[in-house]
Parts: sequence; structure tokens; C-alpha cells
Amino acid sequence: MLKTVVIGAGQAGLSAAYHLRRQGLEPERDFVVLDANPGPGGAWRHRWPSLTFGTAHNIHDLPGLALGVPDPTEPASDVVSRYYGAYERKFELPVHRPEVVREVVSDSTDGPLRVVTGSASRDTELIINGTGTWDRPYWPYYPGRELFLGSQLHTHDFRSAEEFKGLHVVVVGAGTSAAQFLLQLTAAGATTTWVTRRPPAFTGREFNAEWGREVEASVNERTAAGLPPASVVSTTGLPLTRQYQDGIDAGILISAGGMRSITPEGVLLESGREIRADAILWATGFRAALDHLAPLKLREPGGGIRMDGVHVIKDPRVLLVGYGASASTLGATRAGRAAAVAAVKRLDKVTAST
Repeated sequence: MLKTVVIGAGQAGLSAAYHLRRQGLEPERDFVVLDANPGPGGAWRHRWPSLTFGTAHNIHDLPGLALGVPDPTEPASDVVSRYYGAYERKFELPVHRPEVVREVVSDSTDGPLRVVTGSASRDTELIINGTGTWDRPYWPYYPGRELFLGSQLHTHDFRSAEEFKGLHVVVVGAGTSAAQFLLQLTAAGATTTWVTRRPPAFTGREFNAEWGREVEASVNERTAAGLPPASVVSTTGLPLTRQYQDGIDAGILISAGGMRSITPEGVLLESGREIRADAILWATGFRAALDHLAPLKLREPGGGIRMDGVHVIKDPRVLLVGYGASASTLGATRAGRAAAVAAVKRLDKVTAST
């Protein structure tokens, strides 16, 4: 039986694996990392090619190996995939892929956990879950969505703004991705309408360490109460960069307000105005990809998982990283270390009691 199974080889999972080795656990004998992707890079390997390293924000170093200074015009997906691959090789991390975890089950509340994939199952004392959000795009419901005659896609499926040249695109969502899509689509020759439930939260505040601590405290307050983590932008706001200010001045980054419903030819705004559209791009975020943990019944009545740091209150055998405050790459790196340290402490405690 394994001591720990790390699920997911993104920033959080790789950080956890690195620190498990540092804490003395042996790869393959004591722990493995299971990753659903065919190659390294985590969710970054799926990002659209026009998202370059220079426009992606907050890609932080993994412990023990600096990212360096990549070409800012290179696609972030290529940069991060190459970096994660080099990281896995340098530290000889036991990453098994592609291994999609179907479910994690247990016959008792204090016995081993069984991690079931499409091809095998592994018994383990603990799991460190770092599956992130990319595999659970969120599509909010609006009346008439199924009647729209144009195309609909989510951030998850976006590839190139050039595909929409000459078309009118309604972009739904108030986050960073929505703002970037609007600028890219306009530059590619599309026209756009920005739909947001609330006015976009642009802020001129410097995103420094103090700001980061405040954001983390705000997110932790929700997860400690068993509530689902709020969207990133609702906590941080949108940084009012020169690029975004230019977009506002040009009338591109101006919200048309909320949406009441979708018609076959477009959308009906809360104002009563109808917008004809060829496509709707749902930049509406993601939810935590935790369906495989459903058999363990970790969720609270509020819909979230109650946490104390990386600890799941309902089941001490489960450590969550890349969830809540650790969803950013910086937070995920720190959480990976915290989870590895917590895992070894629990393993030592269990060993001492037997």
C-alpha cells in the first residue's frame, strides 16, 4: 500500500511531490502522482495559443528550479509545459499519465483509501488532491440558451480570435479572460458586446504582498465556513493596466450590463435592448474538479468543502491543494509544501499509534 497518492500534476501537485521527496518519502514505493493529461503542463497545456507568456499573469516558480525569463511572445502553454516537464525529470517525480482518477472510495472512515483510475486501482493511506478547475467549465443558465442559432463556446474551448473575423461576438463574464478576449477579438476584426451581471471591477491598486494576504484571508473565510470559493475577480478585481485603460477609452471594455435571456438571433439585455450575435463566448469561469471525491461525502450543506488550510475537516486522510486560496500558482506552490508536510506528520502519527 502506498503512503500518499498525489492527484494532478499541475503547480500544486508538482510542488507537493517535490516536498514529499524532501520529507523522505520514496517515489513509487511510498507515493505516486497521477495525471490525466497525456503530457506535462497541467491545465496550462490546454490554453489558447494567443495567450502568450507576456500576457498570462502570475506564473510562479516551482520550488528548486527557477522558471527563468522566457520569451514573452511565446505561448504560455508551451512555456509551462516545457518547464513542468523539465521539473519532473530533474527531480525524478513519479508521474503516471495519462491516468484519469474516476473515484476515491473507502470502506471506513479511518482505513485506507482506494484510488480508482480507468486502468487500475491503488490503495493509499492519504491523498493530496490537486486537480484544479480546468475540467469543470461553468456554463450559467439563461432562458433560451438552447435556441440560439449561432455558435457558443466556453473559455475552455477557445483557440483563436481570428476564427471570429467579421462576426459579432457577445462575451459573457467580468474576469480577466473576458477582457483579454474582447481586445483580441476586436484586433482580429470582430465586433463585440460585453455582458456582465455587475459592472467590471477595475482597480488601480497595486497587486503586492499585502493585497495577496488580504485576498487569501477573504477566500479562506469562505472555505473555513464550508462555502464554495468565490470567483477570482470578485476577490481581486481587474488590474487597470495601460492596455485595459486603452480598451476602455476605445469603448471596447465597456459593459452593456446584464443579460435577461438568449434569443435565436442574439441576446436580450436587462435594459430591454436586443443584440444580434453570431457567437456567444462564455468567459464565466470554472468550478473545482472534485467529482471523483464524491464517494467520500466531503461537501458541507453550503456546497463547499470546509477547510483548515489544506486540511479537509470531514476527512483527515484528504488534503486539498489548488482549491480556494491556493488556486493561484503562487498559492498552489505554498499549498503543495504545506500538504506534503501535513501528510508526513499524519503518517508519522498513524505509525506511532499502531
